Amino acid sequence: MKNTDPALLFLDSDLTELRKPESSMNKSRLWKCSHAHCDARPYSRRALLCRALVRPLYALVFIFFFTFAWSGLFPFFADARDSHLFPILQSNWRTHGVDPVPCHSHNDYWRRVPLFSALEVGCISVEADVWLHDDDLQVGHTRQTVLPGQTLRSLYLDPLLEMLQKHNLIMNGSTIPAELVGVFTSDPTQTLVLLVDFKGTGELIWPHLMEQLQPLREGGYLTYFNGSEVLNRPITIVASGDAPLEQILKSTTHRDIFYDAPLDVLAHPTFSTVTDLKMDGSIFNDHNSYYASVDFHRSIGSLPLSRLSQGQLAKIKNQIQVAHERGLKVRYWGTPKWPVGLRNYVWRALVREGVDVLNVHDLHGATKVDWRPRTWWN
Repeated sequence: MKNTDPALLFLDSDLTELRKPESSMNKSRLWKCSHAHCDARPYSRRALLCRALVRPLYALVFIFFFTFAWSGLFPFFADARDSHLFPILQSNWRTHGVDPVPCHSHNDYWRRVPLFSALEVGCISVEADVWLHDDDLQVGHTRQTVLPGQTLRSLYLDPLLEMLQKHNLIMNGSTIPAELVGVFTSDPTQTLVLLVDFKGTGELIWPHLMEQLQPLREGGYLTYFNGSEVLNRPITIVASGDAPLEQILKSTTHRDIFYDAPLDVLAHPTFSTVTDLKMDGSIFNDHNSYYASVDFHRSIGSLPLSRLSQGQLAKIKNQIQVAHERGLKVRYWGTPKWPVGLRNYVWRALVREGVDVLNVHDLHGATKVDWRPRTWWN
């Protein structure tokens, strides 16, 4: 029989109130003013005003922290921003409708879809670190991180050859046309730079690279120097790292591998012995080199005030001017990646001063904005 004693009912309601989970009580306190007056009179003008102020304040704090986490942490996982591209890339090799963007996909092989992630957003330059292993050129940042089957051929050379052959249907026996269509059909004359960063002994890697480039060479797809001028083609091969500069300079009548010249040496040349050619800034020009690159942090320095000083800007201007006088394209690697605001400021400043290509990790962040100087009316 149910107990109807008023005293017991009152006691039972008190116990029910005490049994309420502490989390639900905390939730209610979160949205209520803790002032005694507001607690006692929840519908008074003061209590209503407190709630009208407290709730939007909590919402603003939440939005602030969410925005900070998104912009501050996401650059550490930049490749994840390419994920929306993957279904397209895995089923279609075309780049129709993609406009070329002057960006260089740094350590491109780390992306879930090497080469194609960069092409999909329009990057005109990609980078592959190569090691000689098992008589083949394998791609990876270190020798320990190289994966089986991850070779220069499989990731870059073969896909590029297939793409160019489909863009340029040359009948058997036909001569190679003077104008070949590149990887970007929206701009057929735009060359794609494949920066091959030699890791280990460059002299051992060199003959393997020359051999593996032969199909692209036979198709007429490689930019080359003919002894008097450079003829631009769909693919431009640039050698960096431990690449043997002597081998590049040796080819005087036909050269289709160009060097990544040291930008800081160009600006301050030191004439040295033949055994130290890389430190002789006087030898680099557009006949033997394509890029002029340098580590931004090592050459320009840090930005403690999150801004470039007048001295740093003057140094950048001088380096760019010297490289352009030699016909070389300027690239700074090692620029700040975080905070995003500082990264964007440096990118914009470099483009304003005349840098030819941005060295990027975050493809989406680099290609969604036009970094060229703009006026308020455009």
